[in-house]
Amino acid sequence: MAKKVSIIPAKPIAVIKGLPKETKKRVCAYCRVSTDTDEQLLSYEAQVTYYEDYIRKRPDWEYAGIYADEGITGTNTKYRAQFNRMI
Repeated sequence: MAKKVSIIPAKPIAVIKGLPKETKKRVCAYCRVSTDTDEQLLSYEAQVTYYEDYIRKRPDWEYAGIYADEGITGTNTKYRAQFNRMI
């Protein structure tokens, strides 16, 4: 006799928390460059502009900020203040 399998679909977190289904996701971005060269600083500014615009254009997202460190090494999070603030 074959066993019957029932699939129970997952509920959205908003429903579990008792929030309206229309609740927007809070979204932020983290941008970083590892040196202070002019080239890297342009990349840094481009990252910040791109992600801020990208997040703000989504009607289902709530902009929660941009966290950005410039000229900070990527090998250790100890000195990445904005990264730690975001987390």
